[in-house]
Amino acid sequence: MGDDARRGWDSDFPSFAQTRTREIVAALKSFVADASESQVRAWQDGVPPLQREVSESIARDGAPVASRHSAILEYELPLESRRPDVIFLIEGAVVVLELKGKDSATQADLDQVAAYARDLRCYHRDCEHLPVYPVLMPMRAKGMHAQRQGVFVCGPDALEDLLSKLDRHPSRRAVDRSAFLQDDAYRPLPTLVRAARELFETGTLRRVKRAAAATDPACAEIARVIRDAAATKTRRLILVAGVPGSGKTLVGLQTVHAHWLDDLSVDRGSGKPTSPAVFLSGNGPLVEVLQYELKAVGDGKTFVRGVKDYVKRYSKKKSLVPPEHVLVFDEAQRAWDAEKVQSAHDPDDAPIAVGKGEPELFIEFAERIPDWCVIVGLIGGGQEIHTGEEGGLQQWRKAIEGCAHPEAWQVHAPAAMTRHFDGFSQPFHAANSLNLETELRFHLTKDVHRWVAGVLDAGPAIENEKVARTLEQSGFHLRITRDLDVAREYLKERFSDAPDARYGVLASSRDRDLPTFRVYNDFQSTKRVKNGPWYGAPKDAESSCTTMKECVTEFAAQGLELDGAILAWGTDLQLKDGIWSIANSRGFKKGAPQPKDPTQLRKNAYRVLMTRGRSTTVLFIPQLEQLNETHAYLLKCGALAL
Repeated sequence: MGDDARRGWDSDFPSFAQTRTREIVAALKSFVADASESQVRAWQDGVPPLQREVSESIARDGAPVASRHSAILEYELPLESRRPDVIFLIEGAVVVLELKGKDSATQADLDQVAAYARDLRCYHRDCEHLPVYPVLMPMRAKGMHAQRQGVFVCGPDALEDLLSKLDRHPSRRAVDRSAFLQDDAYRPLPTLVRAARELFETGTLRRVKRAAAATDPACAEIARVIRDAAATKTRRLILVAGVPGSGKTLVGLQTVHAHWLDDLSVDRGSGKPTSPAVFLSGNGPLVEVLQYELKAVGDGKTFVRGVKDYVKRYSKKKSLVPPEHVLVFDEAQRAWDAEKVQSAHDPDDAPIAVGKGEPELFIEFAERIPDWCVIVGLIGGGQEIHTGEEGGLQQWRKAIEGCAHPEAWQVHAPAAMTRHFDGFSQPFHAANSLNLETELRFHLTKDVHRWVAGVLDAGPAIENEKVARTLEQSGFHLRITRDLDVAREYLKERFSDAPDARYGVLASSRDRDLPTFRVYNDFQSTKRVKNGPWYGAPKDAESSCTTMKECVTEFAAQGLELDGAILAWGTDLQLKDGIWSIANSRGFKKGAPQPKDPTQLRKNAYRVLMTRGRSTTVLFIPQLEQLNETHAYLLKCGALAL
């Protein structure tokens, strides 16, 4: 066994079969120092049947073949805290086994082992081109059972028979065990918060091959444009588009913390070095969570700033010049229009902001910066959830056309945005590398966004069900229940193997009825929730989302993510004769800016809420008659009942 490998046991098949059980259990106990008595008993009960089945496999295949097969027990996934019970590396395939001391499988058991197989398939170098089979083994079951939702379920006495029947890669190559166990062989995609911490602490972000392939072209194009702007002393607006979860924010964070930016700063004669770039977000909860996470390793406030505070600072007087040359504006399509800015800022605090929207203000701030500047706008569609966010890209075009020196500006954007700049008098450069189309948030699973769009369009259930089936096969789980306790227990069991997992309850801010069902989405209840600890506190801490006692709404969920989410569906968006209705939605405060399209804002809110879970989304539909049609439709669209 390798000295640096994080596992309890690894060997070839013959050694595993011939080693005394107590030696293997001793090795496992030594590795898992805090193993409970029940865990030790599970090893004592589980290892002998595995040895027996491996012995039968050796008898069938012969010792020369079996010596190329490997058994790995309690493998700790690098950069994570989860451990699959058993991994078999056999000719042309990888098998992940979860052993459960019961006689049948729960939905959470199935989804847990399916997630292990999915993550190895997505992030392990040696599993990329091999079939990876999830196997759930209820230790008190007998005989071969069945394949359920892509997971093989079998009793311990049927394992050898199952191994003999699995399809193999044509090469029939067995993965080399020592290579498999290398730390750099497994590179999982980090959550946004973990990625921010890595960038802040190390200045670099772990390279995930498939994720990098999706985002590297955009990063390279942004870098090229920034360098060109500095060399030619020009001003640029770069628009980066992408579906929700495609890595736009990560692209922005990597751009802000690129080391080469330090070489492009301009000496302003003050003797103080300028800051090369700043990451700005109008998403208050995102800013709060990132600053909470990063305060332990430095000043999180310098890592990410709120748009509102930035506007207040540089709208005091025109002589104030931002120290940065690169301004990254997250969710730039949601920039506030002039009416919203007016209502949010006191004219005495920000007199220059009067009568202007955020795009106009940022173009004005950028023009104060000496020699050159670049604004990078990260654009996501269908997530405008506040009033005043509905102006979209046209605000940025108008801001350039109405600025003091429009001739100094050039725009770089995906070709799909060309129509927004028809007749634009300044240079427009189309670059498709600035369009991110791969959904990374969902472990590289495609089509989550397509399923959500189909549901919110009230599209044909049979078409949505086809997409849901593809998602299930890829390892993304859509579940549904009318019992909140069932949803909570499912998530606790589903992530029982993952101390770092985060899961919690989400709800719409405009629903009136959820508090009756112990989902407290009212203003006063959600106001008391501290977003930093809710997302970041240790599992089961009183303030953590994992207690599932408090919920957050779309306003505190947007731009953030959970491993698993319970979406408590409200009566503010309900199907009536096949059409979505918001008739039961809470209204907007009198005197405040009113939405241009309240139905679209409700759909956008649910689009946000339905796309927060990286692995699992559980739809909780309360037992209300007016939600019966909604529940029936979501079932037909492919969500599996718990």
